[in-house]
Amino acid sequence: MPALGDVVRELEDRYDPASAEPWDAVGLVCGDPDADVRRALFAVDPVEVVVDEAIATGADLLVTHHPLFLGGTTSVAATTAKGLVVHRLLAAGIALYVAHTNADVAFPGVSDALGEALGLTDLRPLRAQPGEPQDKVVTFVPAEAVDRLLDAMSRAGAGGIGDYSRCAFLADGTGTFRASPEATPTVGKPGEVTSTPEVRVEMVSPRARRSSVLRALLDAHPYEEPALDVLELAVLPGARGLGRVGELDCAMSLQDFTRHAAASLPRTSWGVRAAGDPHRVVRTVAVCGGSGGDLAADARRAGADVLLTSDLKHHATSEAVADLGIGLVDAAHWATEWPWLNSAAQIVATTVEVSVSTVVTDPWTLHATSPTGGP
Repeated sequence: MPALGDVVRELEDRYDPASAEPWDAVGLVCGDPDADVRRALFAVDPVEVVVDEAIATGADLLVTHHPLFLGGTTSVAATTAKGLVVHRLLAAGIALYVAHTNADVAFPGVSDALGEALGLTDLRPLRAQPGEPQDKVVTFVPAEAVDRLLDAMSRAGAGGIGDYSRCAFLADGTGTFRASPEATPTVGKPGEVTSTPEVRVEMVSPRARRSSVLRALLDAHPYEEPALDVLELAVLPGARGLGRVGELDCAMSLQDFTRHAAASLPRTSWGVRAAGDPHRVVRTVAVCGGSGGDLAADARRAGADVLLTSDLKHHATSEAVADLGIGLVDAAHWATEWPWLNSAAQIVATTVEVSVSTVVTDPWTLHATSPTGGP
């Protein structure tokens, strides 16, 4: 069975801790990286009822979306609710790992799972982060050396485009030069003008790998002084980012979409509520797991008819409906993030046994409908 450190690395390959907000508290909270992990439980909140479930299921690892200590603390005494969680986890030999805002912006991440739960297709980032800066490396090489050069540059990190590797553009041409008397050219003679068939090779490469890729190019190139260009490409929006926007298979009214959301998400006492014209047509939908009310303007610019998120505020909601002409749907915070648990669990499902908590940890436990009548 894998060690805890190995499981953590699997999770962090998808949910890079460096992409978390500066104020966030993600990563391994407690546990020995060398300890074995046989079973993991995934949950939204690291609260006592979830610890009960982790102990009952025999979990060695609890993975939660929300941090245990979001702010600083000077004590983990069992006299507080959070301190008691730590004591019970340690006593049971259960590690705790947190993926929060790094899972929010990941691809796929929290909002992808929310969009899929609602049946949305063609999901793309709502507030996209910049993609990784890329170079294009260009050089000119004899035909017989092309494969060796491509292999070397590819091993150094060049030539990756999406799900494809060793990608390159090749074009035949003619190179010409005069070698100095002190040179030892691979082709031609010192002091003479030489023309020779060459292949133009172009490969994209992450800018962070520039030094390694250029070293690989120089080591694999047969020429004493290879000609090369390094072009810095425009930085395009990446796949990561807050929220997602996608399409419903069939348009429906805001009223029907609200019912659809309530039926698609885990049931809570909070339920689902909406702001806007109940009859407005909804086809393009923006979503953000957790608190995403500040994405209303982004959603409208993306062409969304409605934004579904949680923790919406009175004045901001009223202004968004009036000024932006967008519908807003407010679901329970816990319910918008719970769908992510299944996708997160699948990352490590081939190495450890996984289960997803079904305990509703939304803090709102009661909901009463106002009696008939009013002012």
